[in-house]
Amino acid sequence: MLPKTLCCAALLYFAAVLTASAAENPTKGSADEAKTYRQMVDRAIGYLLSQGQSPEGAFNPETGPGVTAVVLTGILRHGRTPADPAVAKSLKYLEGFVQPDGGVYAPKSFYKNYETSLALMAFAEANRDGRYKKIIRNADKFLKGQQWGADQKIDKTSYYYGGAGYGKHKRPDLSNTQFFLEALKASGTKPDDAAVQRALVFVSRCQNLESAHNTTPFPVKNPDGGFYYTPAAGGVSQAGTLPDGGLRSYGSMTYAGLKSMIYAGVKADDPRVKAALKWIQAHYDLSANPGLGNAGLYYYYQTFAKALNAVGKPQLIDAKGVAHDWRSDLIQALAERQRPDGSWLNDNPRWMEGFPNLDTGYALLALSYCKR
Repeated sequence: MLPKTLCCAALLYFAAVLTASAAENPTKGSADEAKTYRQMVDRAIGYLLSQGQSPEGAFNPETGPGVTAVVLTGILRHGRTPADPAVAKSLKYLEGFVQPDGGVYAPKSFYKNYETSLALMAFAEANRDGRYKKIIRNADKFLKGQQWGADQKIDKTSYYYGGAGYGKHKRPDLSNTQFFLEALKASGTKPDDAAVQRALVFVSRCQNLESAHNTTPFPVKNPDGGFYYTPAAGGVSQAGTLPDGGLRSYGSMTYAGLKSMIYAGVKADDPRVKAALKWIQAHYDLSANPGLGNAGLYYYYQTFAKALNAVGKPQLIDAKGVAHDWRSDLIQALAERQRPDGSWLNDNPRWMEGFPNLDTGYALLALSYCKR
């Protein structure tokens, strides 16, 4: 059962958010902020197209199509179109990874879900005239076929059920599952679709919240409402394990979990959403990825932006009662970190963030959700 103290605190917090949002006018940002925003975006795209893009249109082709898809989606979300020669070149490069089974991945890849999900999102952004309709439809079908539980070989009692993951680890995780759900949303899949609802089962089990949706052994050991990486294969948190075996919650996965639940149709008054928001309220931070420091910082930024955009509130009230215009905060955080050449680069190279193309692509995605 949900502990009474957590339930009451969550209800009080959610009521405060609603009251504050009703009483305030959505902030519009200053003229200086708008100028900074536009300059950041222009410099970032300028860097990517002048220094980051290979002659064939790829970004870090040694990593497969994933980085190219992230960068391309970021550029497209800032107004570039397939008519732009540089964009067209990258789209053509990405098309070269379309496989007969509908997936979009490098041959013999261990990352078929990850690569196909990111590619589908890029093609969806470029599909303004319907040119990628077939590729998107086939990729959607491929992704659903990769999901644990889709083939009915495992049932709902399995902690693997509903998730998506990397092939090499042979178990699902919340990072891959959030990209899976985001790709299905981009393809037009509705929240009541069977694949989305299966994914919701897995996402709910990644939360440190005891409920009818999560009877795994982990949340009782750390009932803080945040999210961890996976309950499968014994349970994993990239932020580490508590002495009693509890899995630590951390920023990027908590925002990923919140976003995924909203995409799956979970409403604002659901205890899962309230608990996730309560954790975010207590750990609101743009100087680091809460629980992980600077590891995965730019991944965190784009997940932060997508999740709070999905929540639909212009401000977030932190644990001290301070109201934050999260868009302005994120713009400022990114402005402080942009390098003179227009790129972003994490000092911590974990999870491929030693590649400025990837970090810059993530930053562009984050900024695209900061538009007023």
